[in-house]
Amino acid sequence: MRTPLVFAVSAALVAGTALGLAPAAHAAPAAGPAVRFVDIAGDGGTILKANVVTPAGADGSTRYPVIVLPTSWAMPQIEYLAQATKLADSGYVVVSYNSRGFWQSGGEIETAGPKDVADASKVIDWALANTPADPEKVGMAGVSYGAGISLLASAHDKRIRVVAALSGWADLIESIYSGRTQHLQAAALLGGAGYLTGRPGPELRRILGDFLSSDLAKEEEMIAWGRKRSAATYLDRINANGAAIMLGNAWGDTIFPPNQYASFYEKLQGPKRLEFRPGDHATAEATGLFGLPNDTWTSTRRWFDHHLKGVDNGIDREQPVQLKSRSTGGYEGYPDWKSVGADERKIALAGTQKIWANVDSGANGGIVLLSNALDQFLKTPPVASIPLLPRPFAGVWRSERYDTAQRVRGTAELHTTVTSTKESGTLVAYLYDVGPLGLGKLVSNAPYTFHDKTPGKPFAVDLELFSTAYDVPAGHRLALVVDTVDPLYIEHNPTGAQLTFSSPAADPSYLSVPLREK
Repeated sequence: MRTPLVFAVSAALVAGTALGLAPAAHAAPAAGPAVRFVDIAGDGGTILKANVVTPAGADGSTRYPVIVLPTSWAMPQIEYLAQATKLADSGYVVVSYNSRGFWQSGGEIETAGPKDVADASKVIDWALANTPADPEKVGMAGVSYGAGISLLASAHDKRIRVVAALSGWADLIESIYSGRTQHLQAAALLGGAGYLTGRPGPELRRILGDFLSSDLAKEEEMIAWGRKRSAATYLDRINANGAAIMLGNAWGDTIFPPNQYASFYEKLQGPKRLEFRPGDHATAEATGLFGLPNDTWTSTRRWFDHHLKGVDNGIDREQPVQLKSRSTGGYEGYPDWKSVGADERKIALAGTQKIWANVDSGANGGIVLLSNALDQFLKTPPVASIPLLPRPFAGVWRSERYDTAQRVRGTAELHTTVTSTKESGTLVAYLYDVGPLGLGKLVSNAPYTFHDKTPGKPFAVDLELFSTAYDVPAGHRLALVVDTVDPLYIEHNPTGAQLTFSSPAADPSYLSVPLREK
């Protein structure tokens, strides 16, 4: 729900006194867009610190389309100032506000709760009353937390005609509790950043405590809390309101994995666009926050230009699903998400393998924010020596060596049969690209947790790995590795537990790998 905290600290240092309580003077040259800092009364009168950027020469005689930008988790109100200025240069009124509970805005952190959604409508009210904003041309956008709030607001405020939700979530539970497993590093990072830069409310403190303590008695309550804060819950309202929605995310987002965005995208019925790029949480948009050239923000501008201003820029005639491969760096267009990995190949997971739980085999998904950012910029994903992984703690299955490059696109799916010596447990599946020397580069991973199983009784497991776009070179293999411990996740393996993976004749185990059609 945030861009990396380093950006928040850097932005605060650059801003200097701009974050003070006193209203700021115009921060742009006289010939450029006008920037002013204001207080906006949000839901219940809570003061939200905001900045307003209007086109140069705006005197109230002309109405302009307006874009509202809620800040990301832990970010100050100047987060979008560089992009807001660019938008104002091209004829938009832009209002960016600090989400309640953070920095100098009032209230407590509600984690995209009803008060946050109501705040968005209050900011729109203020913009229409206090700026030359056109009430028929209202848009919202944001990164991370701002993306989530924008999507939720589009379900509750019919005035919102266009949304660009970047590095956000549509399903909060599938984001940080996928496979019924707590995403430990993601939750700890969010919680720590919230305490550092804001004021978590009592509900958030309680939910975060229950989440990190693995209190299963509170599971239903936590899921209900997350559903209330998920745009997917309000899909019918969003479709009925008909806003044009653009979703953008990174393949390696360790806070909001891409699967939940792709699933939500497929169910949208209005104008829509889906973009996935290499990187981790919010790293695909990060350079644009400093005003540097950035593909994500360029697409966002084009999306607003067409759907708010009516500009015939061709974006409506492009393939609506745009993917950038982690390997080639080139863009690929598809008519819909199901066409991305239309050529599925199965890797048989034959035989029986037994592993001990509670020991990290050395296969892991990396470090939140860092590992996938390195993959984005340096093409160096997490690696493991597959031949050296200790077999008592890791199950390993390999494909044949491929004669031609295999272009993995979309969501790999694991189907297997598991027998546990305990009623609860966690497994983590990893897909590796393995070279001739046995060094494996991580392609994807995902966790899976089970409870209330009968010890010694086999049960089926179906697990979606996190979606990706990765090219396996000719001469390499794919390898599936399964172990029980990963620093990214909370594991639920009792001491001394063993997991057995089998492939019954009546229900063979396999890994389905989606490939791009030739």
